[in-house]
Order: sequence, then C-alpha cells, then structure tokens
Amino acid sequence: MRLLHSGRFGLEKESLRVSANGGIALTPHPSALGAALTHPDITTDYSEALMEFITPPMSSVGEALDHLADLQAYVYRRLDGEMLWATSMPCVLAGDENIPVAEYGSSNAGRMKKLYRVGLGHRYGRVMQVIAGVHFNWSLADALWPAFRLIEGRVCGLRDFRDQRYMAQIRNLQRFGWLVPYLFGASPAVCKSFFLGQATNLPSFDETTYYAPYATSLRMGDIGYQNSREEGLGIKACYDDVHSYADSLLHATQTPAKAWEALGVKADGEYR
Repeated sequence: MRLLHSGRFGLEKESLRVSANGGIALTPHPSALGAALTHPDITTDYSEALMEFITPPMSSVGEALDHLADLQAYVYRRLDGEMLWATSMPCVLAGDENIPVAEYGSSNAGRMKKLYRVGLGHRYGRVMQVIAGVHFNWSLADALWPAFRLIEGRVCGLRDFRDQRYMAQIRNLQRFGWLVPYLFGASPAVCKSFFLGQATNLPSFDETTYYAPYATSLRMGDIGYQNSREEGLGIKACYDDVHSYADSLLHATQTPAKAWEALGVKADGEYR
C-alpha cells in the first residue's frame, strides 16, 4: 500500500485571461511572467490569452495543488485589470479573427509552435481551441514495479512489464473515464457567443447563455472536443500495447487527408 501511495503527481491547468468587460484579453502574454516559450511553469496554450500553469512532478496531490495555487497567486499579482476565467467553456468571444494565436518569438522553435497553432485554427476553428482544461499527470513509484511483477508472476523485462501495465491502465481509462466528469464535472453552461450564430439544440438559460439541464461537462460533449471529427481521416489510436500505439500514430501522420490537403500548405505567402 505504501508503494501505491508514493507515486509522482503533476497538474496542468489552462485559464483564459479575460478583460474587465468579460471578453477574451487581446493583450500580449505579460512580460513580467517571463517568456512563454521557455518558462517551465507558466506558458500559453493555443491563444496568447490562454495561460497554462504546469507543476513539476510532486510527491503528493496536496503538494501539486499548493504549487498550482502559488503559480496562480503569482500571476494574479502581475495582471493589469484582467482576471483568469474559472470555467472550461470560454468567456465572451467575437469570432475566430479576434482570438490571438500564441506568440513564441522569432526562433525556429517558437515559429514552429505558432505555425502548429495556426494550422489548428484552419482545421478546427480558433473558437474551439480556447476551451480550457485541466490535465492530471500521474506515475507509479519506481520501487513498485519489481514487487508488482513478482505478484503477477510475470517473467519479462521490467520495462516491458511496466509498459504493459500502463497500457492496460489507459484501456481502463477509455472504458471508465466518463465517470470522472459524471461524478465531478460542473460545466453545464456556455456563452452564446461560442456558437457564432450557428444553430444548437441547447436551451437558453438567459439572453446570453445556453445550458444543458443535466450536463456535467459541455467541454467533453458534442460541442467540445470529440474524436468523431477524425473519422475517415486515417486517425485511430490502438491501445493494445506500446508498439501498436506508436505504429497507429505513425500511420496517422503518414496518411493524406483530402480535407486538410484542400487547405493548402501556403496561401498568400503565409504557411497554413
């Protein structure tokens, strides 16, 4: 039991910077926070306004939460008339063109990070990319694996055994992961500006808000991120084992997609 409790825990939390009027901030990433490209704890995700806080691996969940709280407090003291949006679905938006793509400077690495985000905007729209999320990173203690292998009675290398067990955990997450938003989700509302005039079957809560009466996480529903957008594009991850997973990702990167080819690599002199 001691070994099960002695893993490593980390958190990644995204939060939109929002102006005083409730709209997405159009200001650059605050210079007082350091460079988003190189800072280990405070960076940006898709948009210049979508901040991301990253804790290092910690020895307990409590330590990770404390570190995250310290990061947010540090940032709040350096925001000028802005706030951090608390929910996953975004604040008031005014269309794709009013969502600033993250900037990472003129180095090759920085330019590639921005170009990757420009491409996401062309493929899926920028509005979808400013949905915020929280990622929970966890690993078992190194000392657990030899004991676990002995209990299982497996005769194989420790690395192979560890890979097999982690992939099994991922398959269980695919089966039972819906329980997390079901039990702990609290994101049933979304600003009407998110839809940019598009039709939705969500009922109106008031003149500015749609909601789903029994929703727990609109971010994980049909209007948020879902894999159905990739159907027919050659993208299907296989979680049977590490090698199958890697092969499926390699296949995805090497499979042409007509929908994306139609966008072109370059338009008006700008890479897409």
